[in-house]
Amino acid sequence: MTRAANEGSGRVRENTAVVGLQWGDEGKGKVIDLLAGEFSAVARYNGGANAGHSVVFNGKRHALHLVPSGIFRSGVKSVIGNGVVIDPEALLVEMDRLGAAGADLSGLAISDRAHVVMPYHKLEDALREEMLAAQSSFEGETEAGAGSLAAQHGPGRSIGTTKRGIGPAYADKAARSTSIRMGDLLREGALREKVAQVCAFKNATLPGISPTAQTLDPKAIADAALKAGERLKPYITDTVYLLHDLLKAGSPILFEGANATLLDVDHGTYPYVTSSSCSVLGIPPGTGVPGSRIQNVIGVMKAYSTRVGGGPFPTELTDGTGDRIRERGREYGTTTGRPRRCGWLDLVAVRYSAMLNGATGIAIMLLDVLSGLDELKVCTAYEIDGKSTDRFIPDATGLAKVRPVFTTLPGFQEDITGAKSRAELPKNAEQYVAFIEKFVGVPAKVISIGPDREQTIQS
Repeated sequence: MTRAANEGSGRVRENTAVVGLQWGDEGKGKVIDLLAGEFSAVARYNGGANAGHSVVFNGKRHALHLVPSGIFRSGVKSVIGNGVVIDPEALLVEMDRLGAAGADLSGLAISDRAHVVMPYHKLEDALREEMLAAQSSFEGETEAGAGSLAAQHGPGRSIGTTKRGIGPAYADKAARSTSIRMGDLLREGALREKVAQVCAFKNATLPGISPTAQTLDPKAIADAALKAGERLKPYITDTVYLLHDLLKAGSPILFEGANATLLDVDHGTYPYVTSSSCSVLGIPPGTGVPGSRIQNVIGVMKAYSTRVGGGPFPTELTDGTGDRIRERGREYGTTTGRPRRCGWLDLVAVRYSAMLNGATGIAIMLLDVLSGLDELKVCTAYEIDGKSTDRFIPDATGLAKVRPVFTTLPGFQEDITGAKSRAELPKNAEQYVAFIEKFVGVPAKVISIGPDREQTIQS
């Protein structure tokens, strides 16, 4: 067992996954950073540079996009699994920034089977979003009734992506003939042949999306990819065997989810989702580690709800309360800087996600943001077509029609950022946490009461 596996805990850690239970931005980076010192490796299994995790310690905020959030823990391997799509240029910029901040990159490992986000993927992503934004909304909803997606989010059909090429990269992964993997960056002849083939295809198809689409230069694209590959060569390896070697040695692994369950391509609010499997169900294909090897799942949630981009959001607040939560919670995207849509906590959604992930514990983040509100509302049911249900609807068209049914709880006025235990929380804050635990049916293992590492209550 490595020293890192036991540091700070005095006990052997079991393999654990940390996954978001809402629409992302829940604070997974902080939870992973807190736990990482007790594990031998932190393994990222999905998503790309569209994800953003923030880690705050010693009063400084560090933004991460592709590198796992355990990078600031010495002796802990940071593994980017095969299920991640990697923008090499973005990764190198991030690595340079982390190195300048004092992070030890020697434990970084990048899967040779992870697919590459190429420049034409980002171009295609932007062109698709522009085209969709100009089109009318879903067929049959052109009149924009009160419950329709068009009524909520305007006449466009754009998904609201970060335009970082994630969806097109995953699409090419499935298409196979137009895909590039990280291992290809180390094979010049094969790479140039593949890039030429892909560019010929893209040059024939992208003008169909937009007549102004630029013509791709396969030589320039291959040259840049090979240059990035040369720098990344020391880190590119077979991460499946790396992780299984750790398992054989009894060294515990922490699995890091990007994005979140309600953005899962299969189980989220489709089509307003990302392009990967964000739940724990994505770990086996995204790392090569069977789900049976994961003993614990920590589901991360905010004490309220947020969402970025398009899609239905039943508990959204478009008033002063929503603005207050946004400003106090610094609800602006780590990757894009976009203001996040804010609303009351949707426990119907959280319970669904906890069920789907088999959560053994939850982490309630940003509880301090709610301080100062006289009352707190939580959604405990949906009303749809005159009927009540406590089951989440993982489909955008269906979810757009629901009306949230709220339970009102008393708020709290006290500053909780200095609390060291649940016993030190104000009565109403503790009751809010207890209500969440009871409704979701999962105990709170982490309660975050401020951005810093030290502002955390763990059990």
